[in-house]
Amino acid sequence: MQFSNAETMNYPDTYSHEEQLEMDRLYDVLLDAWSGKKTDDDIEQVRKAYEFAALAHKDARRKSGEPYIFHPIAVAIIVAQEIGMGVTSITSALLHDVVEDTEYTVEFISQEFGPKVARVVKGLTKLSNIDFQNSIESIQAENYRKIVNTLAEDIRVILVKLADRLHNMRTLQSMAHHKQLKIASETMSFYAPLAYRLGLYAIKMELENLCLKYINPQVYDSISKQLDEIRDRKIKELEEFAEPIRKELINIGIKAEIKILERSQSGIWERMQKFGISLDEIYDVYVLRIIIDCPIEVEKIRCWQTFGVLTMYYRPNNAKLRDWLSFPKTNGYESIHAVFMSKQGNWIETQIRTEKMNLIAERGVMAYLKYINDTNYAENSLKLWIDNVKDLTNSDVSSAIEFLNSFKLDLFNDEIFVFTPKGEMKCLPKGSSVLDFAYMIHSEIGNHCVGANVNKKLTTIDYVLNMGDQVEIITSEFQNPKEQYFDFLVTSLAKSRLKAGIKDYKKMYKEDGKSKLEEIFKKLNVDFSRQNRNLVVEKAGLANRLDLYYNVAMGTITYQDIEPLFRNGSRNNSNLLLKILTFGLVGSNSKQEVAKTEEHDHNDLGYTISECCKPIPGDDVVVISFPNQPLQIHRPDCQKAISLMSQFGNNIVKAKWQFSDDIAFMATLKISGINKKGFGVELISALSNDFKLDLYSIKMQSEGGMVDVVVSFYVNNLKQLETIIADIKRMNLVKKVTRVERNIES
Repeated sequence: MQFSNAETMNYPDTYSHEEQLEMDRLYDVLLDAWSGKKTDDDIEQVRKAYEFAALAHKDARRKSGEPYIFHPIAVAIIVAQEIGMGVTSITSALLHDVVEDTEYTVEFISQEFGPKVARVVKGLTKLSNIDFQNSIESIQAENYRKIVNTLAEDIRVILVKLADRLHNMRTLQSMAHHKQLKIASETMSFYAPLAYRLGLYAIKMELENLCLKYINPQVYDSISKQLDEIRDRKIKELEEFAEPIRKELINIGIKAEIKILERSQSGIWERMQKFGISLDEIYDVYVLRIIIDCPIEVEKIRCWQTFGVLTMYYRPNNAKLRDWLSFPKTNGYESIHAVFMSKQGNWIETQIRTEKMNLIAERGVMAYLKYINDTNYAENSLKLWIDNVKDLTNSDVSSAIEFLNSFKLDLFNDEIFVFTPKGEMKCLPKGSSVLDFAYMIHSEIGNHCVGANVNKKLTTIDYVLNMGDQVEIITSEFQNPKEQYFDFLVTSLAKSRLKAGIKDYKKMYKEDGKSKLEEIFKKLNVDFSRQNRNLVVEKAGLANRLDLYYNVAMGTITYQDIEPLFRNGSRNNSNLLLKILTFGLVGSNSKQEVAKTEEHDHNDLGYTISECCKPIPGDDVVVISFPNQPLQIHRPDCQKAISLMSQFGNNIVKAKWQFSDDIAFMATLKISGINKKGFGVELISALSNDFKLDLYSIKMQSEGGMVDVVVSFYVNNLKQLETIIADIKRMNLVKKVTRVERNIES
């Protein structure tokens, strides 16, 4: 059915005839993409929102030069087609930038389109005029906090936001390079993991792929080229693998579709980094997915029957079996992942799921909500996740960055399931400790926890729990919460409850410490004023006066510590527990003049070369500036750089290498070869004598018939390093040479 055409749409005259025709086309695409029930009133509301958005943005253009209205239309199409949302979300998508970019208000949106739409639009509107009180607080982090807070109220906010981010990433080519890095880093650190948590796997993978394309284009292009070379061969192998399975499923009456899927460039690169391997060493570059058509009541039976069929023809790798049927992921994801040996002697990754499971995996939370009432789940895991979000937003976390980090740790990590002594199942982020579990049960149990029986074996409070552990907490009335316990806590709930417990414990010593501090001030003939007490708090690097009273009561701050503060009326010569806070400052292995920035006022403080990724001249780099700190130089694909850019995108400084043969940079290579007698000696001799390298360190490790040599040395630039790598590869017995960084070196 055709709902619109150029004759019936009301467009401002700022749009050309050709642009109006394209807008008509996009509107029809939107209506076609909008599945599910929609009434005439729903269609009229969307049309009204569309025409209003076209009017509100009539004078605005994107960086590409096209009318700005193309963006909200595209977002609405993603919302309808790729997420499967309805009239409220589609309307909100069309209007999502109106309040931020025009003179119209949330109140106006509410009057014209209703309070539900207004609430979503308000949640999507960025913060402005934030007072950071001279801190290096992140504007992005504050925006994230608002988004997460709104998520707890209405999940449609974040779903529309993800659609908005996806379209921005799809059209990122028109932005300046430093803007591309900022937006891609934000996406990699926050939006892609959030899409994963909400079960939007297709969107998550596309976001990550686009991030890789802009953050590390050389890697993206290299992997794409390698995929082109192996695609036909691998697809043929999987088709041969699938053929007997397809026939047997038909014989036993199981209706199923078998697909061959190619892993994304970003997914491949993640595995290459994680395991230190090349693409040809990754067994699951291509995946066989079996999608079963069956009633919901028998879906688990049919999945395991299909698994049984596979075992009839191929040998499984039981160590790689992943049962997401018995333990669905928090986002509702269900599937059997199993690996089998093919006739060609290669491992084949298979995924077994039903049509319902596949829809949830592809469409995420909206599909999950559609089916949840028709299933027999004991708990709605999505609801539990949203409840966790609400707990976090209500926790005592004042800093936006602290809030963001807690949110990511708590909710972006993979989860594990553990059990109480009575068999009650609890869900925790992967990496959680015994103390995390104790605080999940109750604040007092966490405050007095001294250990646990895990699977009937005594463990300490910092023991990291594993999937399926049964945990019995051991408490003692003599145990009290301590600051150092933060070091092995993962969950924000535990951290919040530990913080509250420490505060309550310190309050027990408040009056004693206050009295002792007053005596110290009398001896110094100093007024016991709030100003003077705050001075001691500041110089001691403490959070507040309660911490001061506690430390005085405990004897960790004494007369001798405080007296220099007020000697001769000076307030600036104290060394009292002085704590200097630096943000990500790392050591440098080079001289000051390393990079040339386009903003010369930053050069006075010099530079630091990041030890986490060790960039050298010729590498793509990103330079990040913080007040009163040296500029930080990272490779743009460095995980620390991505994190910094995502939180402090406005601190990115345009820069390029200034080449000099007088400055040396550390590089590290991992050289793998055949473990024959004398290989190590010959290699070291070649590196030092033939290649004349300035060696820094050498580490050798052999296993079986192979030996790995990790060698660090100094070079002047990337071209020199690439020449060295090529020369080493030509040596006898050398099989592989890879460049490594400290963050992935074992």
